[in-house]
Amino acid sequence: MDTYNEIIRAIALSMGAAWASGINLYATILVLGALGATQNIVLPEHLHILMNPLVMTSAGLMFVTEFIADKVPGVDTGWDLLHTFIRIPAGAVLAAGAVGEVSPALALTAAILGGGIAAGVHATKTGSRALINMSPEPFSNWTASISEDVIVVAGIWTALNHPLLFIGLFILFIGMVIWLLPRIWRGLKRVFAAVERWVKDRTPSA
Repeated sequence: MDTYNEIIRAIALSMGAAWASGINLYATILVLGALGATQNIVLPEHLHILMNPLVMTSAGLMFVTEFIADKVPGVDTGWDLLHTFIRIPAGAVLAAGAVGEVSPALALTAAILGGGIAAGVHATKTGSRALINMSPEPFSNWTASISEDVIVVAGIWTALNHPLLFIGLFILFIGMVIWLLPRIWRGLKRVFAAVERWVKDRTPSA
């Protein structure tokens, strides 16, 4: 029974870390590191590095930077695009580290799945925020940004304290992402087409 619970906790932490990284990597690192450093949770050995004061300080500074950048329409989309090259590999590394003590094969599997999960979540966030930025008022942008920060903290807490519940919610979330991504892409294509028409209408004919 203990082995079963250990595996469930490892899976929940692995998938939770990858999922949260796709939304806000720095909040994920900071929350896990702080919980581990204060002994509220016991992190797997491969994630002990998150408790290093230098790592936590760096994550904290970057979290503050992202918190500000994420509230500015347009800047948030540029920030998200830049972090395509950061959140996805980091999600894979955190997912692997969460199960590294169980089995090397499981760690590699977790890295592959974790990278895919982080990529899907990141794409959903980036696309939806780009669509939200089409709104002329900033409040929907701020609401979305603050909601994402709260969801990351709540999701990690759930993964650590109620792993089975988190796994169930996670499966529902992945189903929602699969349903939502094509619709976000169609919405973005309409936006790009409208921008292209606007540029052509204002470009003098040769």
